[in-house]
This record gives sequence, C-alpha cells and structure tokens, in this order.
Amino acid sequence: MLSKARYWIEKLELQPHPEGGFYKETYRSESITFVGEEGKQRNHGTAIYFLLLEDKFSAFHRIQSDELWHFYAGSPLHIYVIDQQGHLQTICLGSNPEKGEQFQAVVPAHCWFASCMAQPHTYALVGCTVAPGFDFQDFEMAERNTLLGQYPQYAQIITALTYDR
Repeated sequence: MLSKARYWIEKLELQPHPEGGFYKETYRSESITFVGEEGKQRNHGTAIYFLLLEDKFSAFHRIQSDELWHFYAGSPLHIYVIDQQGHLQTICLGSNPEKGEQFQAVVPAHCWFASCMAQPHTYALVGCTVAPGFDFQDFEMAERNTLLGQYPQYAQIITALTYDR
C-alpha cells in the first residue's frame, strides 16, 4: 500500500507540507477578492492535492476561509475539527458510506483542525479547495499548551496532533 503512496508523491510531484504530509497546489484563481476588515487581497479560490501516510499527521491549525476536503484514493482519513463554540467533531473522509465515510467534508473558516490516518500503515490522497483562496498569511499553527488551556477536555487528541513547541 505504501508503494502506492510513493507512486502518488512522485507522479503528482508532491512536496513536504509545513503542517505535515505532502502537497501540490493545482489551482489558484486569477480573480481577486477582498476579505476581512483590512480588505486583504485573496484569490477567489485555490486547490491542492494533499497526501498523508502512516503515522504522519496534519497538525492542528486554522485558516481564515472555508476548506472543502475531497477523498481520492487510499484509506480513510480522520479530520478533527474544534468549532468556534468549542465542540469537537470527527469527520471520516473515505469512500465507504456504509461505514460512515464521506467523499467530501467542509471545515469552516476559523476552526482549529487536524488530520491523521484512520488506520496505521496506510495512506490517503485527498484534495483541499479553499475559498476565498488560501494564503499562508492566514495560516495559524496551534501552540499545544495554548490549545490545551482552551480545550482541556480534548487533551488526548490535541497532544497527539500538535508539535511540542
């Protein structure tokens, strides 16, 4: 199974992503929109391929736009979302609706979220579409101790899916 992950990494020319996993931007709209009180310029939309494998994870982070996840290949992926009211939701992105898996899922803007493989020794190839478009200026990586202070009831998952910085 992991040889297939290596195939996708090479075939799609994926690069290491700062939050974990591998990615490649596949689309950035040419049209611009203005967002926020500061009127920041952002492309209308962006899209990437994103691949996780084995025990790697995408650490808790948040962005300022909605992010739509799409499942393409591999095994199910768990996405953990802490919404603005402090509720934790677990989304299972995959191809088997009989097991509660979804082909697509939305992570709303401003929510903390992280992802990891549902099963060890597997991989997942997914896509992420962001509107207004993703910009690293809007990316905020979670500090473990800060997130634990805000949501101590989720200590196990926060500790597992953050970096000790």
